[in-house]
Amino acid sequence: MTPKPTSRPWSDLERPPLDEAALRRALLTREAPEALWTSLDLVTQTGSTNADLVERAKAGTSEGAVLVAEEQTAGRGRLDRRWSAPARSGLFFSVLLRPAAVPVERWGWLPLLAGVATAAAVCRIAGIEVGLKWPNDLLVTVGGEERKAAGILAERVAGTGVVVGVGLNVTLRADELPVSVAGSLALAGAAVTDRDPLLRAVLRSLAEWYVKWRDAGGGPDACRLRDAYAAGCATLGREIRASMPGGREVAGTAVSIDNEGRLVVRTQSDEVVVDAGDVVHVR
Repeated sequence: MTPKPTSRPWSDLERPPLDEAALRRALLTREAPEALWTSLDLVTQTGSTNADLVERAKAGTSEGAVLVAEEQTAGRGRLDRRWSAPARSGLFFSVLLRPAAVPVERWGWLPLLAGVATAAAVCRIAGIEVGLKWPNDLLVTVGGEERKAAGILAERVAGTGVVVGVGLNVTLRADELPVSVAGSLALAGAAVTDRDPLLRAVLRSLAEWYVKWRDAGGGPDACRLRDAYAAGCATLGREIRASMPGGREVAGTAVSIDNEGRLVVRTQSDEVVVDAGDVVHVR
């Protein structure tokens, strides 16, 4: 179901608007690691925060820019999938990172890093368990089943930066879910669904993990990112099926994450590295 756009912030009293001024006061500080964030803009509606921030990045916007939307009408996921959600029903935001000191081949860790940071913040604030599905989905349990509650999209900008977008379903009700495999924090029994503390926690967690990763030269072990990802990853140890670019399909057991953030799959005859594609957990 595609919701009708609305510009009235109090049209749903259960979904109050975010407070841009309060978020800026809380997040644009001079104290590490939050000092990473240099600007924060909140818009009522846009097509895609990622697309908007990519354009700003091309124009020279500095690292640490944050763009938040109350509603996205053309949100994008991996493989150019489209999705939408009711206004103020989730967190829809993008951040600009410019990890110039990190070798480009390690930038593939950024969506995984964002997943670790987001999951940690949601677990702490909402009080529910969140799993990571390689490479960029966050899973919650609804009615005993794994459901996707968030997606992450990382896009390179002319080799000089990466825009990382996060879409997190917070208060979506069952009749508002776009597909049967989707979920939300509310449906998973979250103790807190106030988007303000959730957004603050996610951005602080993201800044903390990014600074550690950047200062370690992108090394996933020096900053313990690989350990953290493996500990929360619902894909590792599972039988999976990966549909890769070019029509190739790989089936086997997901066994590890390599130095570039790629998934290593043990098949019947070999180990295959999956760096892109659509991964399905085989039940």
